[in-house]
Amino acid sequence: MSYLSSMYQPMQRVIVKRPQEAFKSQEHLDEHWRTFNYVSVPDYAEALREYETFLGILEKHVPQIDYLPEAEETGLDSLYAHDPVKFTPAGAIILKSGKSLRQPEAPVYKRFLEEKGIPVIGELEGDAVSDGGDIVWVDDRTIAVGRGYRTNDEAIRQLREITAPFVDDFIEVQLPHDRGEAECLHLMSFLSIVDKDLAVVYSPLMPVFLRQRLVENGVRLIEVPQDEYDKIGCNVLALAPRIVVIPAGNPVTKAGLEEAGATVYEYKGDEISYKGTGGPTCLTCPVVRRP
Repeated sequence: MSYLSSMYQPMQRVIVKRPQEAFKSQEHLDEHWRTFNYVSVPDYAEALREYETFLGILEKHVPQIDYLPEAEETGLDSLYAHDPVKFTPAGAIILKSGKSLRQPEAPVYKRFLEEKGIPVIGELEGDAVSDGGDIVWVDDRTIAVGRGYRTNDEAIRQLREITAPFVDDFIEVQLPHDRGEAECLHLMSFLSIVDKDLAVVYSPLMPVFLRQRLVENGVRLIEVPQDEYDKIGCNVLALAPRIVVIPAGNPVTKAGLEEAGATVYEYKGDEISYKGTGGPTCLTCPVVRRP
């Protein structure tokens, strides 16, 4: 089976984790939201309702959805199933988060993949740290990796080696300091690839070379305004080319996508996205995408 080397081809299989298993209870949220640097404490009951809407969108488009189980070792951020692994055409790479509180997620995820019979082709070792949100398939033979507070040089060295059989062009992207080490700035915070020739971007944080490269390669850029960037509007999940999911409350971004011919699904994400700074791409770990 060929797994994944795309951010936008039709999604066939995805891994998610429901808030029941990540947030556990209102009491658990009340106790831990500050530790995980959430904007404010999520409302547990509303988070469940928001997630059911989000899951309903996935169920209409994705034939197979796998659910990560509750695990004592993992915390609130395990809701964001994208970050502990990254898929290649041959299987998964197990990462190690640059946020130390999230590092216990990786071994739990590895066991889950092994139970599901999904191959693991590599694992970050030693001092290497990286989040899945810093790793973007620009096309099926090009990968971009953000060097920032969540992904270090040693991880980039190891990722170059592991992905070499599948990659012709490995792009290292230096990320800005932005709001500091405690905040979560990933490469995918300001770049979402939603078709071979369409991306959603927040240009003020983009390195010039990366923006120019996309434009020169014929990629149309949907520009997200600052107020919508702050509402996770640049975090756009492609279910298939130009079929996307965004958090509600981002009308300029939505209009730009629709003008470019995209079908846009929205979900209310105040509790499951905004407060934990994780949009629809963060909530999902695509396993298989096929043309």
